[in-house]
Amino acid sequence: MLRFLPGAARRARVTLPVAALTLASACTLLSGCGGGGEPKSAGRTPGASAPALLWPGRTPAPQQTYEPNSAERPSPLRAAPRAPSGDIHQVPALAVAKAKVDAMTGALDEGGTNRKIKECRTAGQKPCPVQTPQYRDMTGDGKDELLLGVESGKTFLFLWAFTVRDGVVTQIMDAGVTPLSVELSGREVIIREPAGMRGYDLRRVYSWDAHMQAMNERLTEYVSSGPKK
Repeated sequence: MLRFLPGAARRARVTLPVAALTLASACTLLSGCGGGGEPKSAGRTPGASAPALLWPGRTPAPQQTYEPNSAERPSPLRAAPRAPSGDIHQVPALAVAKAKVDAMTGALDEGGTNRKIKECRTAGQKPCPVQTPQYRDMTGDGKDELLLGVESGKTFLFLWAFTVRDGVVTQIMDAGVTPLSVELSGREVIIREPAGMRGYDLRRVYSWDAHMQAMNERLTEYVSSGPKK
């Protein structure tokens, strides 16, 4: 769903929860707000995580030169090495990338991307198109998933995320974007892209969809691009 979110609305969306939290805190301190007895715990709250900018050395896309695409269907990658322990760290990230390329029916081959992936020796170092692997629990099961960024051409980036199910590496995100930036925030992958509108960028947020068992694009909105650095 594409939304235009004005600045005031964005500020309100941030400000209102803070105000609610302040009132709730005051309610607890004054003991009670709606009931006697001792205060009760609301349970454990997940720790906050500041957005982490991924692959800052990449050249931002000056404009959207490709139509973004994504597929939100889990797909076992049986050509990849198995991980009986369920730990994705036990499977080399490059082995996962190469198995993915071998399993693809369509080509990534702009600028020889397929060949470069197969010849790659160290992710994150030129001429390897596979960016430095990122690990984060994106499903909430307490185990890390693997997130890979793969460059194709000058501005296009494939975003692939993998987990392990019954020892088999399984893809849970397959998106193609032309990003200005890519961030990880908590369990969300946030992509900022050129919008083709002066003063605005396009912001896409991918998060875990328990029903689909994959990372799903849950939000697309226009945001102010802000001052250029």
